[in-house]
Amino acid sequence: MQQSGLNDSERYLAKLCRGTFLSLWSFSNLFRQPGHELCDLLVACGDDIVIFSDKFCQYPDTGNTTLDWSRWFRSAVSKSATQLWGAEKWLRRDASRVFTDSACKIPLRVPIEITENTRFHLVLVAHGSSEACRQTYTGSGSLIIDTRLKDIEAHTQPFTIGDLDNAQTFIHILDDNALDIVLQKQDTIADFTHYLTKREQLLRGVKIIYSPGEEELLAFYLRHLNDADEHDFALPETDADAYVFDEGTWTAFENDPQRQRQIAADNISYFWDHLIEKFSFHTINDSQYYVSEGGYSDGEKLIRILAQERRLSRRALAESLADMIATTPKDRRRIRVMSTLRDHLYYAVLLLPYNEKFYQYDYDLYRQYRRTLLEITVFITRLKYTDAEHVIGIAMESGIEPTASSEDLLYFDCSGWNDEIEKQAMKDQKEFGILQSPSYIEIDIKEFPE
Repeated sequence: MQQSGLNDSERYLAKLCRGTFLSLWSFSNLFRQPGHELCDLLVACGDDIVIFSDKFCQYPDTGNTTLDWSRWFRSAVSKSATQLWGAEKWLRRDASRVFTDSACKIPLRVPIEITENTRFHLVLVAHGSSEACRQTYTGSGSLIIDTRLKDIEAHTQPFTIGDLDNAQTFIHILDDNALDIVLQKQDTIADFTHYLTKREQLLRGVKIIYSPGEEELLAFYLRHLNDADEHDFALPETDADAYVFDEGTWTAFENDPQRQRQIAADNISYFWDHLIEKFSFHTINDSQYYVSEGGYSDGEKLIRILAQERRLSRRALAESLADMIATTPKDRRRIRVMSTLRDHLYYAVLLLPYNEKFYQYDYDLYRQYRRTLLEITVFITRLKYTDAEHVIGIAMESGIEPTASSEDLLYFDCSGWNDEIEKQAMKDQKEFGILQSPSYIEIDIKEFPE
């Protein structure tokens, strides 16, 4: 992530977002034409584009609460909103003219593609009000949410925000405290954008919504599921026109023993994040052992599939992968196929021992054979699981700690499946003894362990 020329608040935002969205999809200080900044930070991952505007404004202290709020809101919120809407319009009009330098000479390595499926999420980070809000209302310092406020001019109540303009793309306004809480708890691109989507639906719904802070919204969202078993603002059925979120919900949620067990259970999931970042590093630096014909573009698309796994799926994948590594002797080959909550996607993992004598002390020969065997395994996975639309292959050495091992990453788009590939896969399955009589394990993983 490019970080030159950033102020303190922008560096903080960039660091926080890198931990959530990782290197390949986070871009700081982009420009649309020489000398004209597009946005403070942009995250582009597949169909989701998140545009951040980050503004720090010292909160006034004239003794006039209404005047102080008006001045801060105008500087920290109104101007940033205009920048966000302008950035979105620019991207919709010509996303190819986005650059990483102020002279507009260096384009993004992978151009941003705007399609009919693109979802824009606008996030306005407004620093400076938390301490004044905390002194006025006590509590966390998060801004109060009241959807009766429908445009910029209506925001006259100190420390209270609603919808800046119902006719334009919704802007999520997060202060210092709220940004910390949301990005640290929704710390994958899939979890974060899903939260923003459901948050927008709530705040632009038919009911009036009032919440004493962002953290109370997040606690409710994390505690409730919709009919599709997704986190959502599943409000109780009522004829009332308004819904008020209780103060203290977040504190109770954070102190709940099940929440503490969830945090502990999620620790292993960051092994999946480590793999993503490792693959990303080599893709960005062109240091992969094998480079596909599509180069950086192919690598980005492949790693993006891994990154679109949510935290719960990452936990399940990482647990299975860690178990496989720990229980496979260093002289044994092992293959495991894993699926997640995403339909028609399979991960085929190959552990292959490196026997120096067998490969005549030629490590390149070992890597070539491992790559070939991984490709064969990926095709046999599609042969075995006929509903597969995407198969990701991951290969590592047997009996080596993950931090010291090398990895291969391979992707097969199953839309290219044909009779010729199927015949070859059947032949290879018998010759190499791959997935001929696999054992099946179904894991029921709970987000909040009992």
